[in-house]
Amino acid sequence: MKHTLLLKSVLILAAAFLSCIQSAAQTPTSNPDTLAAKQPALKDFEVIEDRWRIVSPASEYTVEGSAADPYNQNILKGDYPIAGQNTFLILMATAENVFEILRNPTPIGISTREPLGDVFFGENNRLVNNSFARLSVELYGGQTAFRPRDWEVKATAVFNLNFTQLKEFNGLNINVRKGDTRTENHIGFQELFVEKHLFDVSDRYDFVSLKVGIQKFSSDFRGFLFSDFNLGARLFGNLNANRIQWNLIYLPMLEKETNSELNTVFDRRNQDVGIANIYIQDWWALGYTTQFSFHYNHDKPGTHYDDNGFLVRPALAGNVKPHEIKAYYVGWAGDGHFDWLNITHAFYQVFGTDDFNSFAGKKITINAQMAALELSVDDDWQRFKISGLYASGDDDIADDAGKGFDAILDAPFFAGGAFSYWQLQRIGLQGVGLVQKLSFLPTLRSSKLEGQANFVNPGLILLNAGYDAELTPKIKTSLNLTYLRFVDTGVLVDFLNQNAIHKQIGLEASLGIMYRPLLNNNAIITLGFSAFSPLAGFKDIYERGDMLYAGTVGFAFTY
Repeated sequence: MKHTLLLKSVLILAAAFLSCIQSAAQTPTSNPDTLAAKQPALKDFEVIEDRWRIVSPASEYTVEGSAADPYNQNILKGDYPIAGQNTFLILMATAENVFEILRNPTPIGISTREPLGDVFFGENNRLVNNSFARLSVELYGGQTAFRPRDWEVKATAVFNLNFTQLKEFNGLNINVRKGDTRTENHIGFQELFVEKHLFDVSDRYDFVSLKVGIQKFSSDFRGFLFSDFNLGARLFGNLNANRIQWNLIYLPMLEKETNSELNTVFDRRNQDVGIANIYIQDWWALGYTTQFSFHYNHDKPGTHYDDNGFLVRPALAGNVKPHEIKAYYVGWAGDGHFDWLNITHAFYQVFGTDDFNSFAGKKITINAQMAALELSVDDDWQRFKISGLYASGDDDIADDAGKGFDAILDAPFFAGGAFSYWQLQRIGLQGVGLVQKLSFLPTLRSSKLEGQANFVNPGLILLNAGYDAELTPKIKTSLNLTYLRFVDTGVLVDFLNQNAIHKQIGLEASLGIMYRPLLNNNAIITLGFSAFSPLAGFKDIYERGDMLYAGTVGFAFTY
């Protein structure tokens, strides 16, 4: 039986072997190279010559861009390189127009419409129209998805056309024969710089870079102390996977054109500013960023008349004499949130010397402080906020100390910002300004842009309650109520030669509306209205208590 099974197994294996031989004999012999040629090529990767211009599959959602289309792929917007694989161009053009009607105390000067009038301030109404056309060209290189740019060159030229109409002579030009209207135009560069990535300091692309030329720089979160487009050399970088950012910048300041407020590229200001700051994210708590800073302002002596013929350096107040200011600011600021509570705060201490303050009439030692705090709570599309600010005032014009706080070149976004009457308007007062445009500090300096800081001033207490609302994706509103008060009025009493001046300045209400019809920032329409009700101190100074107001309409279109 066993022999029979073994025999059957051998016969089966023999039959299978013969079958394989027969099949091989019937198959023609083939060349291995010919077989390989008939097989599809197998590769680990495929070379793509231009990864930026890969054609997307046809779809109803695929939109082909063009140079005239700012929303989809556009070679003029840096969506793909203009040369090679790593060189990009961004072209931006903006047209902006702001029309303003307001009532503002206007000194009558040496010539007035009412020669027999017995007041120092005449008709208050004025019209202002400012038009800007900006063209910005930015060329840069580098792989920028996970690392900073290797290099960048940028130029922004601005053309301005401005018109102002007053109801009094001598307010727009030192020459009263030029009347009560003024129309001017000016061209300037607000950006003209080169930036170079110097080296990395970690494998997380923490870096050090250098930027030289006319550039925008704001030294803190809200522009309390310095915010401007100006000439500078800036060394900056980050550390600890971008949790720490730092800046070192030196600014040999440029002079400004008076009416357009643009840079005069070839005219130095004779002022040097140095700033060092450091930002630390998630300090104390996640979502809160703190900042420590040091500012140095060296404003050298000299004589300067603005483009309207008015003396602004030194200020035409008190004892007029060219003088030198050396001021040092030490500051701590923060911005972010602790759980549900949003917070923004700042504190600055300034010390130094003014070798001849025009109000004090002698050399003074500077010692002044400023503190600001804003707290807010978000409720879905709404934000409720309260804020306060204290800027120290000088209580004795005759001593050798300057205790009134002044900034270098501020442009604060705080307590209503550009919608606030007190911050938006320059309110003139006998050759100086009680307050300057886009500043809430009552510093009695001749000009924020062209004049020198003055640390003998009455100081300010500001209290504000605000409400912001995203009514729709297209409409945002901001409502603010503000109370204003001087810290000390002794400087004003001596300067104006009055018996007494109360400390209350006024109450203010402002409303701002921003409308974005295209759901982006390419078209923005802004409406603003503010009303200022003078209190006793303001009435003492300007001899009237009628309501002051400002209404603005702005249009900005960007390509």
